[in-house]
Amino acid sequence: MSQRQTLEALSGLLLSLFVAMLSATVVSTALPQIIGSLHGTQSQYTWVVTATLLLSTATTPIWGKLADLYDKKLLVQVAIVIFTVGSLISGFSQNTGELIAARAFQGLGMGGLQTLAQIVMAAMISPRDRGRYFGYLGAVMAVATVGGPLLGGLIVDTSWLGWRWCFFIGVPFTVVSFFLLQKTLHLPVLRRDDVKIDYLGATLIAAGVSTLLIWVTFVDDSFAWLSWQTAAMVLGGLAILALAVFVETRAAEPVVPLKVIARRNTALSIVASLAVGMAMFGGAVFLGQYFQIGRGYSPTHAGLLTIPMMAGVLLSSTVAGRLATRTGRIKRFIVAGTIVLTAGFALLSTIDHGTSLYFVGVAMFLVGVGVGMSMQNLVLVVQNSVPLGEVGAASASVTFFRSLGGTIGVSVLGAVLANQVSTKIAEGLARLGIKGGGAGSGSLDVKSLPGPVREVVRAAYGDATGHIFLISAFIAVVGIVAALALKSVVLRDSLDLAEGAPSDAASGGAGALAGASASGSSAVGTSVAGSPVPGSSATGPLATGSPAAGPSVAGPSAAGPSSTGPIGGPPAASGTD
Repeated sequence: MSQRQTLEALSGLLLSLFVAMLSATVVSTALPQIIGSLHGTQSQYTWVVTATLLLSTATTPIWGKLADLYDKKLLVQVAIVIFTVGSLISGFSQNTGELIAARAFQGLGMGGLQTLAQIVMAAMISPRDRGRYFGYLGAVMAVATVGGPLLGGLIVDTSWLGWRWCFFIGVPFTVVSFFLLQKTLHLPVLRRDDVKIDYLGATLIAAGVSTLLIWVTFVDDSFAWLSWQTAAMVLGGLAILALAVFVETRAAEPVVPLKVIARRNTALSIVASLAVGMAMFGGAVFLGQYFQIGRGYSPTHAGLLTIPMMAGVLLSSTVAGRLATRTGRIKRFIVAGTIVLTAGFALLSTIDHGTSLYFVGVAMFLVGVGVGMSMQNLVLVVQNSVPLGEVGAASASVTFFRSLGGTIGVSVLGAVLANQVSTKIAEGLARLGIKGGGAGSGSLDVKSLPGPVREVVRAAYGDATGHIFLISAFIAVVGIVAALALKSVVLRDSLDLAEGAPSDAASGGAGALAGASASGSSAVGTSVAGSPVPGSSATGPLATGSPAAGPSVAGPSAAGPSSTGPIGGPPAASGTD
């Protein structure tokens, strides 16, 4: 595909991904009003968020495996339809039960869009060129993450719209993205007659992960850490996952191929993604609460104050992606990103309710830079280390564990924050001569509290937030260790691994383009607008591979000279950018 064709196809893909990610954040500022309007309870409040998260996380490996077996374009469109229907039902919900069920269905489509976006990009663009396009992906994620709360606050504050438009507003965009993909996205279709879906493994993985996520969500709230509920859910979830591992080792087409995630770079990228997800999601999600409750700003102002983090993600993901494409090296950016992320959280660990907003902004910018340099590049290093036929399962595994880490981080850090707030409120009320412990922490409606008590609650939230960022910094250190242990590789110029090339040592350059992977075959030869240049040949049927994207085996690429050395030799010159 030419660069113009690639950008046209990405426009529909990134638009659908933007709407999916926006739906996860747009309700954050509107949810109190939504639950109040539907006369829901606090537990139902939690489940509106948890239901979406459960389905999107638990089904990520399944979407990834399906992408390795079936038409990726069709799967993206199916995910768009599921998400759109879920959005419409959510908007028309008449009670919280209906809303929770609709959000769960919406989460199924959301998980597919988040996973398939990266997989489709891997099927279109070689790892060497994928870095700069992943910069666009990072920018979309950043804008959706920060813009969601702003948009949600604006919708609920506009009387003639109302909270239901938090769900309706994305529908026109998903419809547009569906037809954009239909017109612009053209991928070779993998047709196999011997496909066997591992339904048992998929069911066990979803059940085991869901059990643990439900436990993480409600522990220390509905029941204690040391309780029979904890024992039943943790041991039950682990037993189900152990059985899933047993099934996956014997399945003909496992949902999560253990041989893929056991490879060095894939395993280390999963560990790093788990740490980055726990630190980033677990820490950043509390910044809005810090600004609103700890500092007294409105939801709209709180969203504006998080712009430095968005700017950091946008800038670093774009620059790092282009540099990765130019140099073919990626480990250095992942290591630097995890270090900067840790430094940002270390600075945030010192904040309290009176810290200068300029200082907080600088720290948030560093966190954003770290996320932008590391998060998508961890997916890229995995995609570079596996053949094209396994890219779906490998990409989904990294995304799955990153989401899982984020979920665990939010719950654990939330429990720590609640305990810290309760203690500090009790101490503050005691100084005012008011008995009753931290009872005031049960209400987030700070404006309704008496003046002195309100200041105690604000100070408690502002001062306690620093503790959770300190924990986030320690978690992020694990990401640094995993990043340093990654095997240094050169991004390859081909869509697929060369025949016989070691998976974790795939190198760039034109030499890597020769041959096909064990699971299929890629077209060899320079591609112009999807058609091979006359005189070039293709190894293997196009129906089971992918069009060439990049330089041919012999001769220079359109962008510059290519490596003429053996497989694993030096990368192409910087002109390949």
